[in-house]
Amino acid sequence: MEKADTPLRSVLHTIQQACKRARRDPGDVTLVAVSKKHPASAIEPLLLEGQRHFGENRVQEAQEKWPALREAHPGVQLHLVGQLQSNKAEDAAALFDFIHSLDRTSLVTALAKAFDKTGRQVPCFVQVDVGDEPQKGGCPVSELPSLLEQARDADIPLAGLMCLPPADIEPAPFFAFLDKLARDHGLEGRSMGMSGDYPTAIMLGATHIRVGTALFGQRSG
Repeated sequence: MEKADTPLRSVLHTIQQACKRARRDPGDVTLVAVSKKHPASAIEPLLLEGQRHFGENRVQEAQEKWPALREAHPGVQLHLVGQLQSNKAEDAAALFDFIHSLDRTSLVTALAKAFDKTGRQVPCFVQVDVGDEPQKGGCPVSELPSLLEQARDADIPLAGLMCLPPADIEPAPFFAFLDKLARDHGLEGRSMGMSGDYPTAIMLGATHIRVGTALFGQRSG
């Protein structure tokens, strides 16, 4: 008898189909299950199904939830997908395996100090403000070359670029733009695509998709 379909199996199937259409290897796309504001009881089923990459928005919430979950389920990779305050850089460096929201000079400085102090070199995606929406965070496109140079000079490992396209607008042009920026700057990773648009992001080169609602349902709060 076939296993009952689950949200995770459904998302993985959609990833496979999108990769097939794009003539890409599904192994080149990392599914980051965004578990922000969801309790451990909601995360456990995905862990038991084998999901190992999870995303959190806030350092403090991750500190509260993940030590016990990681102890019970080895091999978890934690991604910080929300904005990071410079004064939380050391805590983030100690806890997370990837940071998706490097977006300003002061954070380059804070992370470089944090990596030295913790002895961890956490790969970072530079968040780019592709939609000219400063309220979302992200480095202005015009300042990207300078920020990348500063990060490299500070020995921060660069995983790639990340974006949050404007809501309620066709996201494909923004994904294509991020893909071009990554190519222009010699970066491998493209963290782009969420529950409503990740198949489009995969078609346009996403290497990391950040999916919450399609896996966990609507979050409270």
